[in-house]
Amino acid sequence: MLALQQYSGSSDDDADKDQNSHKDDGEKLTHLTPIPPERSKFSIQKQIAISAAPNVTPTGADEDKILIHPDTKELTFNPKYDELFAPIVGPRNPFKSQQQSIERNMVSGHIEAAHVSEFQFENQRRTFASYGYALDPSVTIDGEIKVVGASEPSTTAEEIKTVFEVSKVRPLDKRKRNRNGDPSDIEGFLGPWGGFIDEQKVAKPTEEEQAELDELVAKKTKKGKPVEDKPIEEKSVLHIKDAVDYQGRSFLHAPQDVGVNLKSDLPPDKCFLPKSHIHTWSGHLKGVSAIRWYPKTAHLFLSASMDCRIKIWEVYNERRCIRTYYGHRQAVRDVNFNNSGKQFLSAGYDRYIKLWDTETGQVLSRFTSRKIPYCVKFNPDKNKQHLFVAGTSDKKIICWDSRSGDIVQEYDRHLGAVNSITFVDDNRRFVTTSDDKSLRVWEWDIPVDMKYIADPTMHSMPAVTPAPNGKWLACQSMDNKIVIFSAMNRFKINRKKTFTGHMVAGYACAVDFSPDMSYLVSGDADGKCYIWDWKTTKLYKKWKAHDNVCIGVLWHPHEPSKMISAGWDGLIKYWD
Repeated sequence: MLALQQYSGSSDDDADKDQNSHKDDGEKLTHLTPIPPERSKFSIQKQIAISAAPNVTPTGADEDKILIHPDTKELTFNPKYDELFAPIVGPRNPFKSQQQSIERNMVSGHIEAAHVSEFQFENQRRTFASYGYALDPSVTIDGEIKVVGASEPSTTAEEIKTVFEVSKVRPLDKRKRNRNGDPSDIEGFLGPWGGFIDEQKVAKPTEEEQAELDELVAKKTKKGKPVEDKPIEEKSVLHIKDAVDYQGRSFLHAPQDVGVNLKSDLPPDKCFLPKSHIHTWSGHLKGVSAIRWYPKTAHLFLSASMDCRIKIWEVYNERRCIRTYYGHRQAVRDVNFNNSGKQFLSAGYDRYIKLWDTETGQVLSRFTSRKIPYCVKFNPDKNKQHLFVAGTSDKKIICWDSRSGDIVQEYDRHLGAVNSITFVDDNRRFVTTSDDKSLRVWEWDIPVDMKYIADPTMHSMPAVTPAPNGKWLACQSMDNKIVIFSAMNRFKINRKKTFTGHMVAGYACAVDFSPDMSYLVSGDADGKCYIWDWKTTKLYKKWKAHDNVCIGVLWHPHEPSKMISAGWDGLIKYWD
């Protein structure tokens, strides 16, 4: 046995022998030697266990631990069980009582685990249902107990009997039933459904109460006289610092330092395919439903969205959002500028059409036919700018006079909701498409269609765009095609020009031409943009533009290769 030995009363010779025996080991203060049996009674033995690899905490080990705050809702890593259920770090609050310092296990505090016999719980529940009282388990003082639901505030334990301890008849058992078990009595037979004699059925209202309920329902459903809903309070917010520049010009004035003549009436000599994404306008909270260029210059554009808002944006310079127009309760379906761009119309699913001042953001007039307007258009004739038409959900095209607010004409020949209105032939006629899968041509102010086009192979065409030269109409057909109609006298379909390859079924994706009529561009339901060659109908290019439906695409009228696209992801993108 090895032990640390210390001698008490040993001789000098013994000490010298020990020193000589360990000369090779060098000088040691303590050493291990075998203890002879004869010396064990003169020595004090102490046993020492030596660990060759002790548990040593490395420096900085605690710094690697990631502390999780108790209020953390989301973790960006996968913690271990010990890290999730570790105690809260930090000093305790000395001012909290013992009850307050207990960790909460529910929203309102801490619940102590308790056990109630299932029999006792059911016993008290049945007693309360039968006799109207039950024991209060929280109060037991000096043999006096409290009762929940009894008429007396407290009573003794001898007077409290449960349903298992008493055999008295319950009050409800004394009630008599209506009985008629004769099946030959067809009208009076009751069987097991007779009910009690003194039973009161409160589910069915009396005649007076029913009359009051009918009156309330009639008011809510607007039976009788229609009650007009008050339109929402309109407002607009200007997002730029100065409404006018140093010369007093508003944002409606076209910039002249952008390297493009925005006031030119001639289109670019040759257009090119856009290659890259150069800007994104974001600000709408929901999908964009329509976009429109500012007339002639196209230095601004208007966007209508499903978040009930309309915004006007810059195309050049800083490309800011200039103004937001708030005025619809529900999603905005369509917008349209007048010829000067100083006013525009908006049509929303709240059944209102509103006339806005573009610069100030004020609402000048409100119009409604109590039906949803799907499209709205000013008459492009400069002498008829006070008139506009709207296609509604009740199959009509309604013409309003913005000066008086009156309906001056109705075109009622379609068999379904009207989706688009397009003016042709120097604004003397207009073409409408509808859910009835037909195309009708109207003379202005004559409520009978002059031409009706409907073929068994035709589908609904919710989006129509005229060509820049005014000779053709490009119609987005619901069978995943773009079909071309002549916009001259015959309005005949051009069978040789059909553009295919995209997926639009169910969505009114707008179509547009390049300014020189070299290309035809469209979005589709998968968020892609497609560009076809106008002459050969060959698909030149397609790319992923939006995460959701690409509902509208517009080619800039003064730029050879720039276009904007709007999608249901709430974004408007600029391509070059």
